[in-house]
Amino acid sequence: MVRVRFAPSPTGFLHLGSARTAIFNWLYARRTGGRFLLRIEDTDMKRSEARFLEEILEDLKWLGLDWDEEPLFQSRRFGVYREKAEELVAAGKAYKDGGAVFFKVEPGRTIAFDDLIHGRIAVASETIKDQVLIKSDGSPTYNFSCVVDDSFLGITHILRGDDHISNTPKQIVLYEAFGLEPPRFGHMPLILGPDGAKLSKRHGGVSVEEYKREGFLPEALANYLILLGWMPRDGREVMPLEEAVRLFEISEMNDVQAKFDIQKLRWLNAEYIMKAPAARLIPLVKDHLQAAGLPAAGIPDGYVAKVLDLYRVRIKTLGELPAMTDCFFREDFAYEEGGRKHIEGPESREALALLADRLAGLEDFSQAAIEDVFRRFAEERGLKAGSIIHPARMAVSGKTKGAGLFEMMEVLGRDRVVARMRRAANG
Repeated sequence: MVRVRFAPSPTGFLHLGSARTAIFNWLYARRTGGRFLLRIEDTDMKRSEARFLEEILEDLKWLGLDWDEEPLFQSRRFGVYREKAEELVAAGKAYKDGGAVFFKVEPGRTIAFDDLIHGRIAVASETIKDQVLIKSDGSPTYNFSCVVDDSFLGITHILRGDDHISNTPKQIVLYEAFGLEPPRFGHMPLILGPDGAKLSKRHGGVSVEEYKREGFLPEALANYLILLGWMPRDGREVMPLEEAVRLFEISEMNDVQAKFDIQKLRWLNAEYIMKAPAARLIPLVKDHLQAAGLPAAGIPDGYVAKVLDLYRVRIKTLGELPAMTDCFFREDFAYEEGGRKHIEGPESREALALLADRLAGLEDFSQAAIEDVFRRFAEERGLKAGSIIHPARMAVSGKTKGAGLFEMMEVLGRDRVVARMRRAANG
């Protein structure tokens, strides 16, 4: 049975590169009917924090990932690492120096492995110096604790970033020293920024938490991270996790580096927003409205759903919604400076007042009926539609752009629309 693991370090938030590693390990386990495990690399006691671990685990769940056994914590296994190091010392394969334990790397040999993504990789042992197993402070090194824990967990395949390729030969010699069969290794090319450098904060958000906060959907982010390492044969791009599980083939993973494209992610997120049921989005929308200071807690879900439907096609993230829709949730919205000209002239104010009177008597306050009032008014006055639509849009929303004016008015309701138009007409 395939057994893979993801090994986060709780010294910070979950990085996009780490999230992609977790997703591909999870995909491989679910595709093969295997097991996906977590190992918490918290040997750095000074920098490891419970709050980071909580956020990492929450972000993994948010992305749609689950794991099959209780996580293994390295901080609870220091005694095991020392015991395993002593085994190698007793066998003459390691030695002590200044309180630390070193592994003797045998010179004159080739350490080779068949990488699942890159193919055959070979390294001369002369390029590897004797390896520290236990530091002088009693803590284990990364490579040693990896081997001890991965063998304990029965890990069969290790999928991780290209930056670990240099660690693999060092770990293989330790597996051999214990008389163990090494797992199969697969190293994924790193995610690069648009400029070709390693993805970092100067390229924008690099943690899952940041994208969650901005209003990206987990389905979209997971989908995009998958596309940065693999694409199905049919070339489809919109691909939920359950579909990716069905199609995934580890042999088809990319062996070249991928560039992070925020516009592609935004496009993908917009696709998921368009298709998502209102019931799925409404709680998220309310959270964003609340975060923006809009009183959304007591607003009926049906009303929020109508507003959302007006703007689905206009947003790339849910975080963009509050600024576009504040006029639906408050009366003290501001007028855009560039649009004030539409409501400042006497002709515009007169038209707003007269239109408000006609709308006030409209029993059927539907989009079609409202539009009919505007068209008839424009015909009677010999006006172009834009000369009354622009002032009305500013009056009811404070914005020069947005959803269709008549659809907005229907959602806002007759009383609010009339009151706002009269307010603008009175200056």
